[in-house]
Amino acid sequence: MTTTSSLLKPDDCALVIVDQQAGLAFAVSSSDRQTIRSNSVALARTAKAFKIPIVISTSASKVYSGPLMPDIQAALPDLRAIERRNMNLWEDDTVRAAVVATDRRTLIFSGLLTEACVSFPVLSALADGYRVFVVGDACGGLTEVSHDLALRRMEAAGATLTSWLQLLLEFQRDWTRHETYEDARSIVVDHGGGYGIGLAYAREMIHPG
Repeated sequence: MTTTSSLLKPDDCALVIVDQQAGLAFAVSSSDRQTIRSNSVALARTAKAFKIPIVISTSASKVYSGPLMPDIQAALPDLRAIERRNMNLWEDDTVRAAVVATDRRTLIFSGLLTEACVSFPVLSALADGYRVFVVGDACGGLTEVSHDLALRRMEAAGATLTSWLQLLLEFQRDWTRHETYEDARSIVVDHGGGYGIGLAYAREMIHPG
């Protein structure tokens, strides 16, 4: 008998967005910054489309890092970031309380920088018994090597690595799910590269008899 119990369901998850700020993005060289930003916006839109609780945290926004990236804020206009001082948001009572208040035991993390402000709360959440996923292509590190090593450390501790597109497709799973179809399709068209081009082509050019 086929089972899908290991696949993620939106009702089980909360998204934690960490330090997606331009001042930190300047330091990223693990991959193309524009790609990370596009992937991060796609992830934010995916969480919103599937009604997943979202907690956003920023740090040093007044002195170095700047506010939450405008494209992400535009995707989540009703949410405001929780400012904190320390690198590990799990050690900030206000942010951690906001995560706990979602009442979700599966957490999805993305952010900057992978080596610290992403990996530290991931490791802490795992130690507290949460199931944790890290959206690797919506994270950025100082170097490709240090980003990869941070991902590997989180994976070794029990986190599952994934991508924003895999999450979206895992939540949708069937393009006949009409309640989320339009949102999911538009996210893929806007951010999914060649796959998005194909979906746009299918809508505009293919007309089954």
